[in-house]
Formats: sequence, structure tokens, C-alpha cells
Amino acid sequence: MDLATLIGVIGGFGMVLFGILSARGDMRLFIDIPSVFITFGGGLFATLVGTPLKDFLNIIKLVKLVLFVQPFDPAATIRMLITFSEKARREGVLALEDDIQELDDQFLKKAIQLVVDGTEPEKIKNILYTEMEYINQRHQVGINIFSELDSLFPAFGMIGTLIGLIIMLANMNNKAALTQGLATALITTLYGSILANIIAHPFSSKLKERNDKEMLIKELMIEGTLSIQSGENPRLLKDKLISFLPNELREQLQKELGD
Repeated sequence: MDLATLIGVIGGFGMVLFGILSARGDMRLFIDIPSVFITFGGGLFATLVGTPLKDFLNIIKLVKLVLFVQPFDPAATIRMLITFSEKARREGVLALEDDIQELDDQFLKKAIQLVVDGTEPEKIKNILYTEMEYINQRHQVGINIFSELDSLFPAFGMIGTLIGLIIMLANMNNKAALTQGLATALITTLYGSILANIIAHPFSSKLKERNDKEMLIKELMIEGTLSIQSGENPRLLKDKLISFLPNELREQLQKELGD
């Protein structure tokens, strides 16, 4: 479970609730079913218009990806690639065939298999970068879904506001209808802002961050694989792979990996 996401979502809604209660507001004033349909339902269905159904139905899977931490450990990946490099220099690249079946990462598994099969370096690079691009494109679909919701939830909040104003203007002499119209006008805007700023925008940002980390790991794998095939010195390989990382991680990884 990603505690940062969970704490952020609960804390965001909690702060809104605390603000309402601190102002001595009645929670019943902020519950309006028609506004939920307009804002939440309208935003979801409008997103569906511009998204293939099979991709839209994966929204639950996307929420799980946001809520549960994906293990991205560049140090472990670099350490593994250095180990493979040392073994390949001692025993030849064919010796890596015994290690392929033990790999959990399918991308790295494919990369090492291409090396063992004697595929030309340029072909390996093209194959792996093409697969990496397709993976990135699939991830962008999920990111775009929440980006769309980020803009559509407030938009439907404004639509609800216009609906509420129309109801008010049409019933100026009816106090009950006037009150209902005013509630719809204001609450839909509130709902749209809350859904966009606590759910849609943060979820889109989190998915983008996860994608960036995964693409970085795959870059490491590609460079490491090509270096192993060329017989590069493991020490030089380590320095090359560490250069991919942010400055704050380099010194730490240098200490972990040693000489």
C-alpha cells in the first residue's frame, strides 16, 4: 500500500470535513444527490466519450496501481547487471542462459535472451526501445484518463452551477425551488473542485511518476545489456549506469555497490 497516496486522499477529504465542521456547518447542507450525478457521473461519462471502452474499464486497475507501491529499485537492477557482466566476461555470454529463467522482470529477461541468442547490438537496441515505447504508450492511456477527469470534474461542476441558476431564475417566487437551485449551483462546483484536486490530478501525477521511474529502469536495462554484450569492464558499466540516476542517489549507490 502506498501510504503517501492513502494519507493524502484521507487527509484531503479530512481537511475539507474539518473546515466544514469548524465553521459549524451542517453536513446535510453539503450532501446533494443530483449534484453527485451531474459532477461525478457527468465527468465519468464525458471521459468515456473520448476513451476506448476497454481502456476506460481498466480504471479500477489504475486506481490499484496508484494505491499500491510498485517496486522500482535501481540499485538492485544495477547490481544484477554488474553481476551478469562479470559472469559474461569470465565464462562468455552463453553462461547467462542459466540465469534467464530466474529473472522476474520480463523486459530484462527478453534483453538477456537476445544477447545469449547472438542478436546484433543494433537490432537489440531497436527491439527493446520499440517495446519500451509501446509500454510507455499503454501507461499514457491511464495517465490521460485521470488528466481528462481533472479537467472534466470542474467543468461539470460549472454545468451544475448553470443548471442551479436556471432553476433559481425560473422559480423566483417559489422559496423551496429557489433554495434547491441555489444548493445545486454551489455544491456542484464544490464537488467538481474536490474530485479534481484530491483524486483526479494527484492520481494522474502519481501514474506519471511511476511511469517515469519504470522507463528509467528500462533505460538502465538496455544500456546494461548492450554493455554486457560488448564485453565492457564491469567497473565502467557501474559508472555508466549510475550516471542515469539523480545526483542525490549517486553517492549512496556508490557506497552500496563499492568498487
